[in-house]
Amino acid sequence: MKQVIIEGVKIVPVHNMLLEIGTEEIPARFMPGALKQLKENGARLLQENRLVFGEIYSCGTPRRLVLFVRELVDKQEDREEKKKGPSKELAFDEHGQPTQAALGFARKLGLTVEELEVEKSEKGEHLVAVQKIPGREAPEVLGGLIPGLIKSISFPKNMYWEESGTRFARPIRQLLCLYGSERVSFSYAGLQSGTQTRGHRFLSPGPFTVEAADGYFACIEEANVLVDQEKRSRVIQDMVRDAAAGCGGRACMDPELLEEVTFLVEKPHAVLCSFPESYLELPREILVTTMQSHQRYFPVENGSGLLMPYFVTVSNNESAPVSNVREGNEKVLKARFADARFFYDEDLKTPLADKVKKLEEILFQEELGTVYEKTERVVGLARFLVERMPGLTDMERKAAERAAWLCKADLTTFMVGEFPELQGIIGEKYALQSGENEKTARAVFEHYQPRFAGDSLPQTAAGAAVALADRADHVAGCFSIGIRPTGSQDPYALRRHSLGILQVLLEHELPVSFGELIEQALLLLKDRLKEINIEETVEQVREFAWQRLRHYFQEKGLDYD
Repeated sequence: MKQVIIEGVKIVPVHNMLLEIGTEEIPARFMPGALKQLKENGARLLQENRLVFGEIYSCGTPRRLVLFVRELVDKQEDREEKKKGPSKELAFDEHGQPTQAALGFARKLGLTVEELEVEKSEKGEHLVAVQKIPGREAPEVLGGLIPGLIKSISFPKNMYWEESGTRFARPIRQLLCLYGSERVSFSYAGLQSGTQTRGHRFLSPGPFTVEAADGYFACIEEANVLVDQEKRSRVIQDMVRDAAAGCGGRACMDPELLEEVTFLVEKPHAVLCSFPESYLELPREILVTTMQSHQRYFPVENGSGLLMPYFVTVSNNESAPVSNVREGNEKVLKARFADARFFYDEDLKTPLADKVKKLEEILFQEELGTVYEKTERVVGLARFLVERMPGLTDMERKAAERAAWLCKADLTTFMVGEFPELQGIIGEKYALQSGENEKTARAVFEHYQPRFAGDSLPQTAAGAAVALADRADHVAGCFSIGIRPTGSQDPYALRRHSLGILQVLLEHELPVSFGELIEQALLLLKDRLKEINIEETVEQVREFAWQRLRHYFQEKGLDYD
């Protein structure tokens, strides 16, 4: 039995503890958050319940969440509990003899009066009883804690599947929990905890017994499951790189895609596949988006950074014939690319400018009108901005106004309808194909920046002007009709849009204040919204944005004042 020294004095026995929550396939995007909660909530519960441990970590696959605790003591630390009794005046008579108040207090606690103490405080002297409460055995405590730990894990969406109405990301099918070699007993979601688990659903489907927590990782790996996501991620990277090298290329290793694929498989197997070279005529962004976002494939490029007609897929079943895996994935991607080519060719039959009128068919917001009406306001705001931006040429001013007119036109295209994440990217491509100048086309792309935290900001003056105009209209419009973020809910992304305005204003050092920009946006909304208190709304938006600015400065290590 292993022992450790606690606080340099007491030597206590310790064992490792293991919890495995076996489930049906959990969506990959749920996994990082769930594992973080499992670890943090587990550590907090152990500390709150006086169970000392060495280290704690969580890991998992789509079919299991695992918590492993090293060197967990075999029982809780003892604790002392102090209970306050009657005042000294009431507890003893003039002869110093205990009264019924003192005797009753002692009797209630199973003590004698002699075992009580007198304690001084600001309110005088009182009798107190100090009781030593021995700690309970670890397995007993764990059995009471773990159901609450499992329940504490929250997911973006839940399911319920059995009579008790328990909710979890996906149905729980087995519970394994061991303290050393001892089973920790508890019930949850209609299941009783046990010592059995299952391996890979295809390669080792049958149940097997885990004898002790220490042996779990070796057992589960023998059952063809790489349960540690960090190890699984490294294996996937190596496999994908080796597969890409097989055709003389290198894999495009997008970190988000790698994380997603890591949580889609339990035992990865990489397969190199190909597609007809003729599809390389399509823009790279279309091909990469189709492979990465829609199919979870890793594109392959050559030493010059150009795409090759190859991709790598990661299978969860190495026993399946490689030829079948390759053929199936190639067939799916070829169909996807055929659709993309059709959309691309159809979209290019008319210039981008001709698509602007179709924005009348797309509602931006019921009270704020269509995207076409929004576009007209964005053009007005862009014109207002470029007139105040120093050093611009006439060509740059015209490029900004033209880009403001075209910036939402790609929303009407077949391509964006199929690939919404290509907004702006496709707009730039189609603008160039339609004969627009490069500054205009680039501003169409840049007006969506920054799209997320840490994203690049618009680099051109025209792009900055259209980005500011689009966001100012969005924020001013929402505030003018009473739309505000509530708590963590921000369906109109007003926090992100407000911060984007501030970032662009700061980056380009524009001689336009935030309040002035919002005021102009509200003036352009007056024709549609008759009842706008411009001064009051500007102040509300300014106060809202100020909170974003404080946070932005603090992230950069600056004093916001």
